[in-house]
Amino acid sequence: MLRLFRRKAREKALRQPATGGGWRSMIHEAAPGNWQRNVEIDQTAVLAFHAVFACMTLIARDIAKLRVKLVVRDTSGIWSETSNAAYSPVLRKPNSYQTRIQFWESWILSKLSHGNAYILKVRDNRGVVIQMHVLDPHRVRPLISDDGQVFYEIQPDNLAAGTQQVVVPAREIIHDRFNTLFHPLVGLSPIYASGLAATQGLNIQNNSAAFFGNASTPGGILSAPGAITDETAQRLKSHWETNYSGRSAGKIAVLGDNLKFERLAVTAKDAEMVDQLKWTAEVVCSTFHVPPYKIGVGALPSYNNVQALNVEYYTQCLQSLIEEAELCLDEGLAMSDGIGTEFDLDGLLRMDSVTQMDVLERSKNVLTLDERRARLDRKPITGGATVYMQEQDHSIEAIAARDKLLIAQSEAPAPVAPPAPEPEPDDTDEALWMLEAKMMRAADARH
Repeated sequence: MLRLFRRKAREKALRQPATGGGWRSMIHEAAPGNWQRNVEIDQTAVLAFHAVFACMTLIARDIAKLRVKLVVRDTSGIWSETSNAAYSPVLRKPNSYQTRIQFWESWILSKLSHGNAYILKVRDNRGVVIQMHVLDPHRVRPLISDDGQVFYEIQPDNLAAGTQQVVVPAREIIHDRFNTLFHPLVGLSPIYASGLAATQGLNIQNNSAAFFGNASTPGGILSAPGAITDETAQRLKSHWETNYSGRSAGKIAVLGDNLKFERLAVTAKDAEMVDQLKWTAEVVCSTFHVPPYKIGVGALPSYNNVQALNVEYYTQCLQSLIEEAELCLDEGLAMSDGIGTEFDLDGLLRMDSVTQMDVLERSKNVLTLDERRARLDRKPITGGATVYMQEQDHSIEAIAARDKLLIAQSEAPAPVAPPAPEPEPDDTDEALWMLEAKMMRAADARH
């Protein structure tokens, strides 16, 4: 399949991106004027500086330990973990010779050390990606055709790309890059900004090693009371260096003819070596965006909150790298809308036991009991698939209905009292009325 790509690419005129940056330029001249002053930065040496090595391995291992989940979005817009025969196998086992953790360490280390991570995709007969290989960035070169299409030239690599040079289209390469200061296809390593400080730190360490290799003894002056010839001076110098320096330092010297040895003391300025070495390490940390205390430079922050420290480290250093890798995977594996990849951050943002239990207790109105138990690796229980709330709590609908009723009652007119009923005659009144009527009839009869 790679040979076909090579043959098709020959039909187009391909050119390397024109850029003034890149790692190769930085090796020869890290800053303007360094070439004239013969100041060079060697890549291998810079990677050996303790701060550079610590920052790169810390970031790579912290990201590699996070499990990559395949997630799908439901009709409510909620993302949840799923599995898919086209994506899950390659996410679980990227290739035949690396574990998932080793693969992601190679990916991130390539990006941090060179500014670019090139991942070659291998497909089956269906066109599904079944393997991913992290390529040596020194063996890959981006090319651009006259009509703007992007290709990648891959030098021979028996482990991943075969035994001959090939040119493949961009769809077969996942290119994760950052700090593209000079060209969109050429990333820059943070070492571009910290290489000089790392070189200074290495020089300090080398000088310190030479100093302590001489039994922590600086040089001195061997003086005679009168004039001596150059031949005599050279003979005394050679004799002294052979018998009383290096491994022989500390031996007893017997001097005659008023010869005196005066030891050169270490000045207060020279004693600032440790502070200078610390400063170079802090510069490296600043370019990698790593809190210095993470690699043993400086004191740990005084506040005792593991989660807060991890969140600061995540947002400051890891978040952009993680989200860029997720997006590169989504596009590189040609995932459809509604499905994607996501790093499981639970392995990174771990809380201490007290804070974790406090957060779970406060989330009981949001998470079900089984969801909270899952955070502690506990199995579901009967009745745990619901959200529990206190009895005095009411729903927002009930509170709104109550308020509406109270408003309606306050705005209604006062009720009108009904008229009082006429009193009904009792038996005594009826008897008096009948007697009075009888007397009136009797009086009419007499007249």
